[in-house]
Amino acid sequence: MGLKLKELREQLGMTQEELAFKADVCRATICEIENNPHKKPTVRTLEKLASAMGVTLDRIFFEKDA
Repeated sequence: MGLKLKELREQLGMTQEELAFKADVCRATICEIENNPHKKPTVRTLEKLASAMGVTLDRIFFEKDA
C-alpha cells in the first residue's frame, strides 16, 4: 500500500508536504506509510489521503499497475 500511495502521489507531482497539507495529516505520517510496510494507518487517514489526491481507496489498494 505504501508503494502505491507514493506512486500515485508522484504521478500527481505532489511532494509529501503538499499531500500532507491538502489531506490535513502530518508529513511524518505519509513518510511512515510510504516507507514502513508494517505501518497500519487508520481508515480515516487513508480516506483523507485518497480524497486529497482525487482517487478512491480502491485505487490505492486494488488497482493494478498498467
